Amino acid sequence: MSATVSNRTSWPISTWLSVVSLTFGSFALISSELLPMAVLTPMAADLGISEGAAGQAVTLTALFAGIAAPTVALVIRRLDRKLINLALCALVIASNVAFAFTSDYFVLLAARMLLGIAIGGFFALAGATVVRLVTMKDMGKGMSIVFMGLSAGLVVAPALATLIGEAFGWRAAFMAAAACGLLALLLQAVCLPSVPATSATSLSSLFGLLKRRPVRVGLVVGLLFFGGEVSGFTFMRPYLETNGGLSATSIAPVLLVLGLASLLGSAVAGVFADRVLREGFCATFLMLAIATVGLLALCNTYIAIFVFAAAWGIAIGAGPVMTQTWMGRAAPDQLEGVGGLFLAVIQFGVTLGAIAGGIAVDVVGTSAPLYLTAICAVLAAAPIATQRAPGGVPQTTALALDSAE
Repeated sequence: MSATVSNRTSWPISTWLSVVSLTFGSFALISSELLPMAVLTPMAADLGISEGAAGQAVTLTALFAGIAAPTVALVIRRLDRKLINLALCALVIASNVAFAFTSDYFVLLAARMLLGIAIGGFFALAGATVVRLVTMKDMGKGMSIVFMGLSAGLVVAPALATLIGEAFGWRAAFMAAAACGLLALLLQAVCLPSVPATSATSLSSLFGLLKRRPVRVGLVVGLLFFGGEVSGFTFMRPYLETNGGLSATSIAPVLLVLGLASLLGSAVAGVFADRVLREGFCATFLMLAIATVGLLALCNTYIAIFVFAAAWGIAIGAGPVMTQTWMGRAAPDQLEGVGGLFLAVIQFGVTLGAIAGGIAVDVVGTSAPLYLTAICAVLAAAPIATQRAPGGVPQTTALALDSAE
């Protein structure tokens, strides 16, 4: 396969296929990351460890994703990014297969370290890869398609893994995740063109990014958004049970609506990110704040819960697309470096959000994490509203696939 130059305003089919192959990659990654949560109880019992110890598989994955994100670009230098993506898919497969067959706790943790490296590397390079495929002008649209895989994984993976685990055992769920990774690898091998590096990321250039105000703003609002979102989402079920008086059966449809709405948010965010980035970014944060306040104020009205949960889902689906596009346009000459910093901040925000939410629940009550979500969303909107949106350097060429080998 060879790379050609495309100046068309609409994407050729080869470009669609290459971007969608990355979507399958994000689906495989998030599905694998969430698996232990869905099969935690039987997995812990089978391995003879506590549920808390089993849960560290998730924590370790996030930790290594945060470490890998800013360092992968430093290590790979000028290697073809297609080969790197294929290698990361191979890590997903290896991690899940090892996890499925191991009975040793330390092998289990090592497998999750590999997955963390794959997650950090994939999402750190995603923005740069998408821009090479579709140009900076369509970055938002491209990222919205890639992040639809992430949103779909959030909706489908936990439920499907639970069903597979109940029917065939928890190890079968990890083999299914390995199959998803294999599908992503095959699609990228066939559909993704060669993506040669335009430059190599150095440690000095990575630190130099922090001198750019739009980059600093993006990192701060990313920390607030993802930290606030995780704080509220982690403890939403206890809140709805305690304050809303809902049963688990009643909560399940609410969470399903939230998950489906996040898919919609990912799908439509690209249009706003490409055309009105600053306004769309602010609207995303304010929607999250309003939806959270609505859930706090009207938790005894079931219809209102559905409405605000849907708005909540749209906001958390749009947020990653908006943030990634902002960061890309803030540093179009260092897309891989800024992508690594962005993902490291996400993982740090997720960790802080979970810790802060847990402390808030213990000290104040189940509604406290949602107040944190609303506050973080408002604080995130403020610097965006006062900052001119970065324009980036629009690229006039994009990689596409020839039909000939």
